[in-house]
Amino acid sequence: MTELFLVRHGETEWNRERRIQGRTDIPLNETGRAQARATGALLARRRWDAVLSSPLSRARETASLIAAELGLPGPELIDGVIERNYGDAEGLNFHEVDERFPEGTDVPGRESRDEVAERVVPALVELARQRLGQSLVVVSHGGAIRAALSVAEPGVSHGMITNGSVHSFRVIDGTLRLIAFDDPIEFESIGADTGALSAQNAVEARDRELT
Repeated sequence: MTELFLVRHGETEWNRERRIQGRTDIPLNETGRAQARATGALLARRRWDAVLSSPLSRARETASLIAAELGLPGPELIDGVIERNYGDAEGLNFHEVDERFPEGTDVPGRESRDEVAERVVPALVELARQRLGQSLVVVSHGGAIRAALSVAEPGVSHGMITNGSVHSFRVIDGTLRLIAFDDPIEFESIGADTGALSAQNAVEARDRELT
């Protein structure tokens, strides 16, 4: 059995502006850095074997700040947990999405939810196989974590995946299983000084509409 605690990266300016990021490489803002440090300090209450990350800079910096709090080396990168590709919708805010891509309109270049799940989950299972019995922190993105949830608990509707939130999984016999959505550690890791929950992860708030 391997434990995987999936952490969503800290806030960016595009999160604050409610713009769709996807694969666009937007760095953390100061709020996001504070969120990462707070999450790392709480994760430090227990032992971890390694910190890993999506290659995008907002995830890498979050992971680096967490690793520093845990006293671990900088993150190893995993391409398979990179964010969903939102194609031509990237960089747009909600109003612009509604204007350019009315409901039912295909978004050129957008990765489907199934395609996201088909790369994210095997990447996590393979990571667990390579590091059997370890406890790992994996910093990723809202769309990628949503894909993992859809496989671990198919048909279950979970809430918003907020910046800096923690979602715990186990891989047992090659199967990804959810321990806790919004692991209890999250409620301490996101406080009044790290940004309003209602303003975080604009894409996640409307994920169903952006399918």
